Amino acid sequence: MNKTIRQNIYNDAEKWIYQAGKLIREQIHDNYQIDTKSNANDLVTEVDRSTEQFFAEKIRETYPSHHIVGEEGYGDKVDSLDGTIWIIDPIDGTMNFVHQKRNFAISIGIYHDGIGEIGFIYNVMDDVLYTGIKGEGAFRNGQRLAQLTEQVNLETSIIALNSSLACESKRINEKKVQQLIKDCRGTRSYGSAALEFAYVAEGIVDAYLTMRLAPWDFAAGLILVNEVGGVTVQANGQPVNLLEKNTILTTNKQIQHQLLDTYIDLK
Repeated sequence: MNKTIRQNIYNDAEKWIYQAGKLIREQIHDNYQIDTKSNANDLVTEVDRSTEQFFAEKIRETYPSHHIVGEEGYGDKVDSLDGTIWIIDPIDGTMNFVHQKRNFAISIGIYHDGIGEIGFIYNVMDDVLYTGIKGEGAFRNGQRLAQLTEQVNLETSIIALNSSLACESKRINEKKVQQLIKDCRGTRSYGSAALEFAYVAEGIVDAYLTMRLAPWDFAAGLILVNEVGGVTVQANGQPVNLLEKNTILTTNKQIQHQLLDTYIDLK
């Protein structure tokens, strides 16, 4: 993507994200409708839908040739990564949005011919915007994030994962996850995949492991982590597929192989 074009897209997207964040904050204490999707814990609200609609209208008006992949149904049917694609989660962490009124994010990854060009993760209630720009680095409210080059070992690492991975599972060897919990310094679960990616990029957690994410959950975060020298793969070590759901390990490279070889055993 031409650098000037990328900058124009960045400027527009940043403006829209701040506008959408303001709208979310104005609605957060309203009596909005809450529905469920795949199961009783998979929540969606009117605010999720209206926020995605807001982005879809802005993008189609300004960039009619671009495609949209969105969680809430305002996107396009996309079966290839050709052209420019906006991959959007209007509220990543809807359960946190509903129950806590914090710890959720707007997540937008912008890709051109399969290459991650721009990533945004906006922690709406804390007013913290993480950005990643291909070849230019990753930033937190405009301050450059350091490269993940400091020596890290598993014993001093904090790993983000959901506690359910340590329970009896059809997808992963829970005994090895339990050993990982014992061997690392600590574990955390934030309830928003986008924020967990951002925290890996920031270096305040050293890895994030999960068994099922859709592209809109990780598209932005993948760009941020790449820009600070981290790595994102499927939990079997294979490359991530932006057109389908994936298991995900995003991590500081220094513990990547130890996690994959010793602790992550998919069934």
